[in-house]
Order: sequence, then structure tokens, then C-alpha cells
Amino acid sequence: MKTTSFAFFSLVTLFVVTGIRAQTSRPTTQDRIITFDAAGAGTDHGQGTVPRSINSIGGVTGEYYDSSVATHGFVRASDGTITTFDVPGASRGNGQGTFPRSINSSGTIAGFYYDTSHVVVSVRGFVRAADGIITTFDGGPNPGTVAIGINDSGEIAGENSSHGFVRAVDGTITTFDAGSIATVPTSINQSGAITGWYVDASFLVHGFLRDKDGTIIKFDPQGAVSGTSPTSINPSGAIAGIYSDALGSHGFLRDKGGTITKSDIQGAVFGTIFAGINPSGAITGYFFDSNSLGRGFVRAKSGTITTFDVPGVGAPFFGDGTIPQSINPSGEITGYYTDARGTYHGFLRQR
Repeated sequence: MKTTSFAFFSLVTLFVVTGIRAQTSRPTTQDRIITFDAAGAGTDHGQGTVPRSINSIGGVTGEYYDSSVATHGFVRASDGTITTFDVPGASRGNGQGTFPRSINSSGTIAGFYYDTSHVVVSVRGFVRAADGIITTFDGGPNPGTVAIGINDSGEIAGENSSHGFVRAVDGTITTFDAGSIATVPTSINQSGAITGWYVDASFLVHGFLRDKDGTIIKFDPQGAVSGTSPTSINPSGAIAGIYSDALGSHGFLRDKGGTITKSDIQGAVFGTIFAGINPSGAITGYFFDSNSLGRGFVRAKSGTITTFDVPGVGAPFFGDGTIPQSINPSGEITGYYTDARGTYHGFLRQR
């Protein structure tokens, strides 16, 4: 399993805090953590259930890997009911299938799938309405469409053959480029502002913000040398993400005015990842401790950080542990964790 947003980052460099404030964290004592698995999810290492996104009413979507490591989609309703689905014609090959990436407040899901209708398997986008109707699409004239974010209006952002795109509710596609090598949107907010990362002619990775009118602003936290990867944008335009320097990976918050605050979690040894930000400015993510265990956290708008671990978590392989992916307006967090065998399971953390 791979996470596209982190493709340019290495978390194996020993992390030493220099010039960045390591924020004191406190373990939570009031967590209510619900764990779950999609029916049909495999139980061996590298298999299982991987939530990606949570909406305002607690609906969760993501993918699960079966015993053959073929990939399928699921949606979990707020009452705990889980519905699994596949895009018609999706490949069942190893590591291929249906990959939901984002769910909006109406329950509409955007994602991508591996299409077998052509001689060569290709990646295409899809949107699944709350009633289960699935529409497939391409984000440009070339093969390879990865739909990543959807807002409450139904606008979808993603990447097509190294170009960014935004798909309007009526299906109209607009492509754009922030960099000469690749442009990868990762999140779109209600006003249609898009954030993501791009690769320049020197193959360096930087962050961007594309306003609704198409204006693109490029940015990097001071000291970023290996790359900047925004992961989430909230309704006010605040952006959370990751950047790397010679010493490792760190979290950052860029406010709507463009001011960037850099942050590390106390106890982080192999990196700090900011994965999602909600309307109030609360951020969720994870960090890796001295045992190479991924540990979850939530950072309040005030900067106060609370760490948490899913009970029963294990980390037989580097990168395993408690891995939050998304936070909704009420502060509910979803993500996945690994057990002692390295199997993925979903979790929902409620306040």
C-alpha cells in the first residue's frame, strides 16, 4: 500500500529537531476509539481495511485489501453499517482495484480505479453518489486519472498524466499546471480552492494553492530542501502538510494569510506528518517514535497537542502503527492501524 502524497519523502533519516519548536504533547485519557473491518478484508500482513476520509456526519470511506491483495472500496455510515463496492470493470489484480479517496457531506465519494476495459490496464477517476450510482471519468485527454478530493458542492480535484485537474459538478474538466514536471492536487475546499504539490524542472517538490479563479500561489516553509507536500485545505483556506529538510520530515500549517508555522511532535524521531485539517483549524496526523511506531495526534488550533494510540496496535514493519488520515468538523478522526501481524484495521476516534 502506498500513499501518493508522501511519494517524495523518506522517513528513514534520523530525525533531530533543529530550529523547529518541538511541541509538548499530552496523552489523552478520554478517547473513545471504535475499530472496524470491511467484510472480505484480508487478515495477513499488508491486507486489511484502510479508511481515508471522514465527512461532517461521520461517514467514512476508504479501501480494503483482500486475501489476494486486490483492492475494493467501502463506505461506513455513522451507525456503523459498512457497504463494500467495486467500480464495474475494476481490475482484481494484486494491488489493483477500487480506491476511494474522499467523501463529502452528502455521502458522495471520489476516487480512482484500475480499468480493465482496454488492452492495457489504465487508471481512471470515479464518483459514487450516496445512492450507490457510480460515474467514471477521465481528467484529461491522456490515460491516468487519480481523483483525490471532493468538496460539498461536488467539485473534484486530482491529477491526470502529471497535470492537475478540477472537475465541475456538470462534468466539465479544467486542467492546470503549477510545475513543469508534475502537478498533484491533494485537497479542495468548499470555495473551490485547491492545494497540492508540484515538481519543478530540477525535480524538486513544492507546495501550491490554486484559487477558484485559477490563480496559483507557490510556497515552501523556510528551510525546506527536499520537498513540500500540502495534504489538506479547510474552508477558510488554511493548509496543513509536510515538508522535508536534511534532517527529516516535519509538519506545517499555512494560514489563509500565507504565514507558515512549522511544527514537530515531542518524541518524534523519524518524522511528523500533518494529514488533515478541519474547519476550526484542528489538525490530525501521526509521528514515528524511537521504536519506529506510528502514533496518532490531534493538534488544537491553540497548538495544544494530544497523542493517542489505538489499543492493540503493533508495528512489525517500519511505517506501521496508528495512522490518522482525516478529521471532520466535530473533531472525529478516522484512519488505520496495524496489529502485531501487520494487518490493517480501521478506526474512528470520537471526542
